Amino acid sequence: MLSFPTAPKRPYSITQHGQTRIDNYYWMRDRTDPEVLKYLHAENDYLEEIMGHTRPLQETLYAEMKGRLKETDSTVPEKRGEYFYYSRTEEGKQYPIYCRKKDSLDHSEQTEQILLDQNILAAGKSFCSVGALLVSPDGNKFAYSVDFEGAEVYTLYIQDLTNDTLCPEVIENTYSSVYFHTGVEWANDSQTLFYLTLDASQRPFKLLRHALGTDASQDTVVFHEQDESYFLFMMKTRDDAYIMTNHHSTLTTEMRFLSADHPEESLKVLSPRKEGVEYFATHYREHFIIVSNENAKNFKVLRTPVTQPEDRHWQEIIPHREDVLIDYFDTFENHLVLYERKNGLRQIRISAPDGISNIHYVKFPEPTYNVETESNPDFSTNLLRFRYSSLVTPPSVIDYHMDKGLWELKKRDEIPSRYDPSAYISERIHATASDGKQVPLSIVYKKGLKKDGNNPTLLYGYGSYGAVIDADFNSNRLSLLERGFVFAIGHIRGGSDMGRAWYDDGKMLNKKNSFTDFIACAEHLIKEGYTSNQKLAIQGGSAGGLLVSACLTMRPDLFRAVIAKVAFVDVVTTMSDPTIPLTSLEWDEWGNPQVREHFDYMLSYSPYDSIRAAEYPHMLITTGLNDPRVAYWEPAKFAAKLREMKTDNNLLLLHTNYDAGHAGASGRYDYLKEVAVDYAFLIDRLCTLTNPLEIHAVKGI
Repeated sequence: MLSFPTAPKRPYSITQHGQTRIDNYYWMRDRTDPEVLKYLHAENDYLEEIMGHTRPLQETLYAEMKGRLKETDSTVPEKRGEYFYYSRTEEGKQYPIYCRKKDSLDHSEQTEQILLDQNILAAGKSFCSVGALLVSPDGNKFAYSVDFEGAEVYTLYIQDLTNDTLCPEVIENTYSSVYFHTGVEWANDSQTLFYLTLDASQRPFKLLRHALGTDASQDTVVFHEQDESYFLFMMKTRDDAYIMTNHHSTLTTEMRFLSADHPEESLKVLSPRKEGVEYFATHYREHFIIVSNENAKNFKVLRTPVTQPEDRHWQEIIPHREDVLIDYFDTFENHLVLYERKNGLRQIRISAPDGISNIHYVKFPEPTYNVETESNPDFSTNLLRFRYSSLVTPPSVIDYHMDKGLWELKKRDEIPSRYDPSAYISERIHATASDGKQVPLSIVYKKGLKKDGNNPTLLYGYGSYGAVIDADFNSNRLSLLERGFVFAIGHIRGGSDMGRAWYDDGKMLNKKNSFTDFIACAEHLIKEGYTSNQKLAIQGGSAGGLLVSACLTMRPDLFRAVIAKVAFVDVVTTMSDPTIPLTSLEWDEWGNPQVREHFDYMLSYSPYDSIRAAEYPHMLITTGLNDPRVAYWEPAKFAAKLREMKTDNNLLLLHTNYDAGHAGASGRYDYLKEVAVDYAFLIDRLCTLTNPLEIHAVKGI
């Protein structure tokens, strides 16, 4: 049997503000050092051996989760111009096939045009992520971008759909993201393409204009965002009138615009950036409609003529509300749609375009749920398409008739292996934080569960950037629920669940509130009999990995197991290095270690710096070798230092995906295999304490 891996200790001194820290594993940053890969491979080998006894369970879990996929399926078609666009999947294939049909949805194969088969694109590749997918306004060209490494650096291609051939130009180093905007847009002439490129730290910083048929090296730089604390994003207004840029830092935004009919024009600033003021704008007839947080923490809605875009001309149409946060908004020819949050839940406010007449709200049927807007490309429609789900309701595509207030279910995800939502209970309860704040929890479990403190439980959280983890459906989760698990989401500070103040109370010098809120959620689940500290696991990824790792070091006695995925754990060292992607942009999120007050506070919770000689829970830590957001060395160093310091015999496992980045495996089946490892780890560590039968296969789900 393999002994657990040990990494060489090479002391490295870091001195800041007169304080010296010794980092024995700083050397892991050098991926050219052969000891780095040697250590990572040793950890992977160790995980394979230690988890070897769970392979039958992993196979069972994989089969269960795969059995809940409708492997051959299609999305609800979306009408754009003369075509209906959709993607479909085929049994046994990892990736979608992007298609369209002209004029009608006749299901005969002869009418289908395949735009891109990602399975063909990914042939022979271990990773394949498609970013931009954009058909030109005339319907004859198709721009798409692809990343084969997981590093989020995309190559842009253009296809001529009239003869199904690739255009000669290939544009490297472009921006795209599954998290934000595509970074590619067509002008209305269908001959001009705008795209974003990345600087040395992978910050989108230049907007370029490309004319089809020309050498990309001759492309025009339309704008260069030189402030390294700003990311440059881009989008087209829904009415196709303007190309808009969004210059975004943590606390400040600025937008610029140019006519999509006149792509040769220069960008004009909507209103110059003002420290601490965030705004977002889109176009409606002769006006820009704007949401802004100036003197309005939860944002307000304003309007200004296109000919007078500066903020001194902005006129308020919907005032700030203390109990409602505006997340986003859409303009339609006959409606203004606001996506809001109240009491931690997403709500949709619909009104006439003036924002003040014919107001009504979409009614949702469950106590905790998730709503995601679809692209809604038709500006003149009276239908609002969104995706609804909850902890017990599978994702459902809804066409909401805005003029009548009626739901039309277009599709609900089918679970082939049978699923009965009435067999499960979802709840929304509250834990009391250390300062008295009421922290919401969304919970799901199988009916008949006894709150006797003996239930294996997985508590999930994030709590950063104002992002909200809503209570959505995940069919994979059924493999835990059917084995007696409780699943809970802690809606902690650092997210915007309860408004912008909820976010502000969990960032910068208030960051520890995120951790103490999460600990309060764990303690509440124990107090109410859902679980015990011997049955409780926590999980988070990225900044959520920071969350669970900080809670691990603060209260190692509270948890039985921890899964920290692509975890941001070396807070001070990383935020002191502006060459690392995201660093300078995020000084307003975490603090700038160059400031002594920030340095001291960050050091007081940084998980890597907080490791001490103690007993820790069972741990599964994951990373991606090509991750540009949280470099592989952070989880690797964390694991190495924990091995050095911990005084227990509990499992400590580190897994590195050598072919992926921040989001893990790109193929749908490969992703299920990763989930199967996570779940097998949880079941093995939590369920076998009481009833070995709990790990057996569960039929009929």
